[in-house]
Amino acid sequence: MKAMIFAAGLGTRLKPLTDHMPKALVPVNGRPMLEHVILKLKQSGFNELVINIHHFGEQIINFLEANQNFGMTIHISDEREQLLDTGGGIKKAAPFFQGNEPFLIHNVDILSDTDLKALYEYHLHSGNDATLLASKRTTARYLLFDKQAYLRGWVNKDTGQTKPEGFEYDATKYQEYAFSGIHVISPSLFRYMDERWKGKFSIMDFYLQTCGEARIGGCLTEELHLIDIGKPETLEKAASFLAELNQE
Repeated sequence: MKAMIFAAGLGTRLKPLTDHMPKALVPVNGRPMLEHVILKLKQSGFNELVINIHHFGEQIINFLEANQNFGMTIHISDEREQLLDTGGGIKKAAPFFQGNEPFLIHNVDILSDTDLKALYEYHLHSGNDATLLASKRTTARYLLFDKQAYLRGWVNKDTGQTKPEGFEYDATKYQEYAFSGIHVISPSLFRYMDERWKGKFSIMDFYLQTCGEARIGGCLTEELHLIDIGKPETLEKAASFLAELNQE
């Protein structure tokens, strides 16, 4: 099974830690956050990874070489010349995902108790072009799914802003879920990444603009233990979070 880890971010929220290292190598409980995600993917049955790099990218390459790629096949998608954001990063990595086999996408700064293999298999049986893991986590920004769990829009509850353009939010029609930073994509999705989508762009903007054409579904869960370790206040809590996961 194949997966991609987003590790190219600048990590500005974690300054000054990221003044001399990429966010992906910031230690969490004695190990770089990248290592935590790689090992979780490996334990879940994934054996081939793509990791995108930008900020201090050579440090990530050296880290992987020093650890013999953790016994996996790992490809580097090099964005050191231009940071492409999540959507552009996926499109650049498309040559690694030729064929019909889906691949899982995982943000490097997310730790969770998600069963990644079960999510992958859920996507396999869904018929979706992409499946987004989403939960009832409290946030200001929600993805909106219809009763069949297809993505239809997005709302910022603080500002009232909605996406895509012209979308009218109706609380009786849609289910509000928070995105986890983990999703599964089939190569069939790439046919929607036409000339409108080039260079740097957000995968979430792409999902919201194309959900009327592509089958963008949700794996919707009420119970998901997740922490975003890309922020100083949550990085401090990560060690206790990992301890709780290991006790379960």
